[in-house]
Amino acid sequence: MSPFELFIGLRYTRAKRRNHFISFISLISMAGIALGVAALIVVLSVMNGFQQELRARILGVASHIQITGGDNSLGDWRKVAEEAARHPEVAAAAPYIMAQNMLTFDQAVQGAIVRGVLPDLESGVAQFSSHMKQGRLEDLRSGEFGIVLGSELARALGARLGDKVVVMAPQGQVTPAGVVPRLKQFTVRGVFEVGMYEYDYGLALIHLDDAARLYRMGERVSGVRLALKDLYSAPQVSRELMDLMRGDFYISDWTRQHANFFRAIQIEKNVMFIILLLIVAVAAFNIVSTLVMAVTDKQADIAILRTLGASPGSIMKIFIVQGALIGVIGMLIGVGGGVLLALNIDVIVPAIERLFGVAFLAKDVYYISELPSSLDVKDVMYVASVSFVLTLIATLYPSYRASKTNPAEALRYE
Repeated sequence: MSPFELFIGLRYTRAKRRNHFISFISLISMAGIALGVAALIVVLSVMNGFQQELRARILGVASHIQITGGDNSLGDWRKVAEEAARHPEVAAAAPYIMAQNMLTFDQAVQGAIVRGVLPDLESGVAQFSSHMKQGRLEDLRSGEFGIVLGSELARALGARLGDKVVVMAPQGQVTPAGVVPRLKQFTVRGVFEVGMYEYDYGLALIHLDDAARLYRMGERVSGVRLALKDLYSAPQVSRELMDLMRGDFYISDWTRQHANFFRAIQIEKNVMFIILLLIVAVAAFNIVSTLVMAVTDKQADIAILRTLGASPGSIMKIFIVQGALIGVIGMLIGVGGGVLLALNIDVIVPAIERLFGVAFLAKDVYYISELPSSLDVKDVMYVASVSFVLTLIATLYPSYRASKTNPAEALRYE
């Protein structure tokens, strides 16, 4: 593109128009692009924030990597933990025993997963200690048969600190009267709340030694849970552990265990991007009407430029510059506004809630009571690029129409 074409295109954009309606449509197109770009950036940032918040809550309870034996049990878990710890990405390891049980208190009965843990080691692979509403995880001591309940599970049972909860083990015991379930009484030592209903309602913790006695595991455990320095490296680390460790092991990582959940969030993010991109597309194609009217308004100018030697390609580039400038200005305003909103949404949303007396995420309904936001530079660049491309596409037809203007016809009535 030559300086001549760029100069004329910029001059047409700045010049006062005889038809003020064209200027109004240009401003509307610019504002529409800015609004669409800002909305895209804010929504994608909020979706990223929700994704990270949910991932943090899930992985605060679930493991990054889980190692079990071929028969869903491990004999020498200490050896397995030592071998896994040799990998430079493994930050901590902890054994666990897990089984589904029925819990009863008073007249209430609830099914739940009971996980036997070592409190000191469990703190390295899970974040229960930071989510304790009552009591402490360290209150689980070997031989005392204490239990820590999820908040919703405790509410469903009606159990409080110090209450005696009966756990019915899945393995029965043979008596002269037949096979009867084995029952064991546990004392409630604490209540945790991680903000995920699946865990708050369906998980209880006991000491590993108590679990071994209850389920007659002896020295065996269900498996070993690993925490990584970088949770996103879990698939690669799990593959490398398969080569590093010797024995019949099954190794799974969090991307497999919760694949459907995070895939659904990613699909929702992509769908929201496509829907909001339509706003930008509508605004961008308003440029078509703006340039069509501008071409009609500038018929005489185009004819004079053609008679002075301007080629059809030059005329086309002039109007591409004019339309692209409208789109770029709108895109830059939208990017600036979207970034500011995304970075300050934790201040803006509470201010709106106080001003209008509403709660977007009520604390008594949603576990996440604040809108999380995580601005991703890649998302901003992608939105800006797509918006610019849509703007360029919108300028092609009017610019091509301008290039086909016949000078003699345009100057006939001048």
